[in-house]
Amino acid sequence: MIKSGRKRLIGTLAALTVVMALAACGGSGESSGEPSGAAQLSGDIKIDGSSTVGPLSKAAADIFADEQPKVNVTVGISGTGGGFKKFCNGETDISDASRPIKDEEKKACADKGITFTELIVANDALTVVVNKEATWVDCLTVAQLKAVWEPDSKVDNWNQIDPKFPNEPLKLYGAGTDSGTFDYFTAAINGKEKASRTNYTPSEDDNVLVQGVAASKGGMGYFGYTYFEENADKLKALKIDGGAGCVAPSTATAQDGTYKPLARPLFVYVAKASAAKEHVRTFVDFYIANIDEVVKEAKYVPLTAAQKTTLAAEFEAFKKG
Repeated sequence: MIKSGRKRLIGTLAALTVVMALAACGGSGESSGEPSGAAQLSGDIKIDGSSTVGPLSKAAADIFADEQPKVNVTVGISGTGGGFKKFCNGETDISDASRPIKDEEKKACADKGITFTELIVANDALTVVVNKEATWVDCLTVAQLKAVWEPDSKVDNWNQIDPKFPNEPLKLYGAGTDSGTFDYFTAAINGKEKASRTNYTPSEDDNVLVQGVAASKGGMGYFGYTYFEENADKLKALKIDGGAGCVAPSTATAQDGTYKPLARPLFVYVAKASAAKEHVRTFVDFYIANIDEVVKEAKYVPLTAAQKTTLAAEFEAFKKG
């Protein structure tokens, strides 16, 4: 009898404590530990693709987590081509890309019944870099770059690029073949996508390329502008002469297109089936609404006002369509 009564008393006190605690939280207006305002969502969002665009989506995911901590956003960097393979196989919700989707990739998506929208989220200036000690060079023409990077190129010394350059072995570092950066660079410089010499050090990880060029006096490589900015203390960016004189990569020249032919837009692709899910749709809306902050956080070239208007309008139309 005494034990039974004691249990009832403890249960009553425990229940009362819970009620009082809830009332206190409600009455004080203090947070319960979750962000206020937007309805709290949950679920997984899988993103993969370009190592160049990856930092943008990661920045968006990190900022989004402050508002929606129960939505788990994972960002992989298997390269643009590798990302589209996963995307068109239904393995991911969003695909990061540093080039537009190809016809054969569109077909692969269509064969699996995957429809999508293409969104431009930032600009980039694909940057050709050399070692800080390469004081002999500040600008190269597209023709000189082609001589270095074209298929079966035999150029392996700086003095073969220009007789005025020193007798210094040329060590090359560039994007892996699954990378959209590789596709874009080869098309822009060599005139044909994927047409490239093979005797260079390739990597999908731009940090590997940075380290390679930084460690070699005769090193040359290429990757997105943001990676150069992050490593400007270790590397030197070359100006490029696309036919109208030497132009340096920068925010302004990427936006106005004068950094020819290596200025480019950066993309995300969103699957329609994924956008039908509230937590995915909310994330993409957030990505777009906070695009300036996302681009600044990831240190990319921001969209122009016209590009931002187009971005918002295209996703709205996609959702309604």
